[in-house]
Formats: sequence, C-alpha cells, structure tokens
Amino acid sequence: MVTLIVGKKGSGKTKKLIERANEAVKTSNGNVVVIEKGLKLTYDISHQARLVDSDSYSIQGMDALAGFISGICAGNYDVTDIFVDSTLKIIGQDMENLKTFVGRMSKLSESADTNITLLVSAEKGDLPEGVGELATQI
Repeated sequence: MVTLIVGKKGSGKTKKLIERANEAVKTSNGNVVVIEKGLKLTYDISHQARLVDSDSYSIQGMDALAGFISGICAGNYDVTDIFVDSTLKIIGQDMENLKTFVGRMSKLSESADTNITLLVSAEKGDLPEGVGELATQI
C-alpha cells in the first residue's frame, strides 16, 4: 500500500513521519527503512529502523529513487515499511512525475508486500488526479 502525507512546509509532515516510522518499528515483524534528504532525523527515528540519507547515494530524480527503493525491496525480503521524506525534493517538483512515481511505487508495494509512505510538500488539492485518494492532509 502506498500512502502520501501531504501539506505545506511547516505543517507537521515530518513529525507525522517520525511517529509512523517509530510505531512501525514497534509493530513490524520485519525491517523499517526511512529515506531522508540530509541527516536531520538521526535522533528522532528509532535506532531499530534503517535510516538512509539519499544525498549520500546521489539519488536525484524519479528513476533514481524508484530504482533505489526497488533495490531495497529486492535485497531485503523482510522490509515491511519504507518511508520517504522530502519526496519532491528528490524526484523534482513536476506533479506528473509524482503521479508516475506513485504508480510505480504502488506496483512495487503490491509485489514486494511493503508499505510505502511518501511525504509531499503540497496541498491535497494540488495533487494530480488519482493521487489525491492516497493522501492524508496535515
């Protein structure tokens, strides 16, 4: 399942991601991965979750992020949850790219049996058709 947490900058999206990731660590029978842009969540996310800095792996663009997440799922059959902070900063601000990316992540989520949560700095009404239904507005 793919879920989007949306809202403008400063609306509390990252706080919600931290809460959900730490809760997933407590309830998961597998591994939880949090992908962030820059090292800002180090002390907020449980040490039991795998925290990955996208900048450390030069992940830029939709294809790079999709490939990276696919690789995580392919290399670790027991990943139950993946959280991505700053999605639009990584893939770019183009909303059509976001729609394509969400579609790819939905297929991956289903085939890998992994929950994927994306943080998107936008209002729910600004999301492309078909993507808004997956969004929780903060």
